[in-house]
Amino acid sequence: MTLHLVKLCVGCDSPEDLLVWRRATFKPDDPWILRTRQTPRRLAELVDGGSLYRVYRGLILSRQLILGIDTIGEGPTRRCEVTLDPHVIGTTPAPRRAFQGWRYLQPNDAPPDLDQTANDETLARDFARRLRELGAW
Repeated sequence: MTLHLVKLCVGCDSPEDLLVWRRATFKPDDPWILRTRQTPRRLAELVDGGSLYRVYRGLILSRQLILGIDTIGEGPTRRCEVTLDPHVIGTTPAPRRAFQGWRYLQPNDAPPDLDQTANDETLARDFARRLRELGAW
C-alpha cells in the first residue's frame, strides 16, 4: 500500500521559488536529497510509489516522487536522507496547518495533481491563498 509524506517548504512561497533555489544552490546532475532528523518507520510503503507533498504558506502545492530513503550516521549525528525525483509536480491547492518535521499522508487525503494543460495554475493558487487568508476556506 502506498503512503506519502507531507513537509513544510520553509523559505519558498511557491514551487517556482523552490526550483529557482534548487538551480541556484545545486548542480543540475546532483541528486535531489531531502535531509530530516527522523527516519520514517513505514519505509516500504513510502518507496512503493509514495510522494513528498510540500506545504507553501499553508497550502499543499506540489509533490515529488520518493525514490529512496536511507539512514546515515550513528548516535547524535544520525539523519535520514530522502532521495526525490527531480520533477516537481503541481497539485491542486489544499490547506494544511503548520507542523514540525514531516507527517504521513494517506493516498485518499492527498490532493490531486494539477491538469498539465491548464495555463493558469498560479491564478488557482493565488485564489486559494486569498480564500484561506479571508477565512473562507
